[in-house]
Amino acid sequence: MKKVHLLIVKAFIRPFIVTFFIVMFVLLMLFLFKYIDDLIGKGFEWYVILQLLMYAAATNVAMALPLAVLLSSIMTFGSLGENYELVAIKSAGISLQKAMAPLFIMITGLSIAAFIFSDYMLPVANLKMGSLLYDVRNQKAAFLIEEGVFNNSIPGYSIRVEKKEKDGETLKDVVIYDHTKGSGNTNVLMADTGLMYKTEDNNYMVLILKSGVRYEESAGNTYNPRERLVRYKFAETQQKFDLSSFNFKRENESLFKNNYQMMNLKELDSAKVETSLHYDSVTNMLYRQISPYYKLISPSFKMNKDVEPAKLNFEKDGMFAGISRDRREMVAENASQNARSVKDYLESRSLEADDLFKTITRYIIEYNRKFTLSVSCLVLFFIGAPLGAIIRKGGLGLPVVVSVIFFLFYHIVSTIGEKMARDGTLSPIMGMWIAIFILTPLGLFLTYKATADSVLFDVDYYKNVLKKIFKKKERK
Repeated sequence: MKKVHLLIVKAFIRPFIVTFFIVMFVLLMLFLFKYIDDLIGKGFEWYVILQLLMYAAATNVAMALPLAVLLSSIMTFGSLGENYELVAIKSAGISLQKAMAPLFIMITGLSIAAFIFSDYMLPVANLKMGSLLYDVRNQKAAFLIEEGVFNNSIPGYSIRVEKKEKDGETLKDVVIYDHTKGSGNTNVLMADTGLMYKTEDNNYMVLILKSGVRYEESAGNTYNPRERLVRYKFAETQQKFDLSSFNFKRENESLFKNNYQMMNLKELDSAKVETSLHYDSVTNMLYRQISPYYKLISPSFKMNKDVEPAKLNFEKDGMFAGISRDRREMVAENASQNARSVKDYLESRSLEADDLFKTITRYIIEYNRKFTLSVSCLVLFFIGAPLGAIIRKGGLGLPVVVSVIFFLFYHIVSTIGEKMARDGTLSPIMGMWIAIFILTPLGLFLTYKATADSVLFDVDYYKNVLKKIFKKKERK
């Protein structure tokens, strides 16, 4: 490798690593803002949140990697152009394409690694994150007793504490309503003080209550309709509450494996084939179920064998030609019933067929997504490198603005294409590759302009052109 090539590779690696981790950090912050309500106040251990962030970071690679490639390539060649290093490289007889060659090889290797990641590691990360996020969002909030507020977290009980000591375990003026019997507020316990603690397995909370009274009301029965009120005074008693529903539990990950985002290429292909066979069987069954009704209705003029076909008057009798008047009402009723049954059957089967078709489309979309991640890195590199050579600006100023604009254009077009593919207005392959098809000619055009030392983004050039135009008008 020439020293020039080594210089360019070194100039690319540092901004690439920096921009990649900055983008990953921003995406993780967006993930936290989105699910912050599901994480706060549920008593998770620190490693649960760390695992969730780690899996979320893996799933964000598909967006962070292309943006990092685009931004770092613009910064690299923009910095080389700003410091006139590109001029020195070209004066040494090395064209822009040759200068880009080592980075092209590097980005190609990165694209291959991105494809392997999206096929083998990304489905596992999606499975881990999807199952963990499901458990996190379904987790109940941590059981907390606040002062002066009734807490209804424990099913069947309503607990109120007037004051909590600093140790968090000693309680004052405790009131407990027992609703487990479903008879309203007929069982009330009051105590002056209480001591609260949890068992070692955190499945139960125990309240040791002192100096209190319990009131129980019981309704009358058939033999004794009078209601009864019983009062129990106690010096000390113990209440035990089940907290197992507040403990964090993990669902079996195998329940999420059938989701298309949790599959690799081989699994997606086999699932698509299986679903396609099911779809074909549904459509074939649909034809076989409808064909008997069609055969019954279409030759209806043969129902009256006494009338010859030549003597049928279709202009006068219409569809009842050849049918006697006393049988027309029966024929119309039978036809109406057959039409309703066919309509109901078509509606139910068409819904099933539409669901299967949408499932096949999602498999095809996810199958092509494995490849678009790799190809997008190459396409955005051929946009970023020539742009940097043209604008001749390094750092985090203009390169960041230009790269964000191009990436937003790529992301919006790809998102619209994917949505149209899901809705069925565009083929899945075209919908997933439309952004690549649009940006590839743009990358080739920018590469050509950068090779020809174009002044595409030179503001002074356009100012001079405008000045010349105005001067010509003034002379006239």
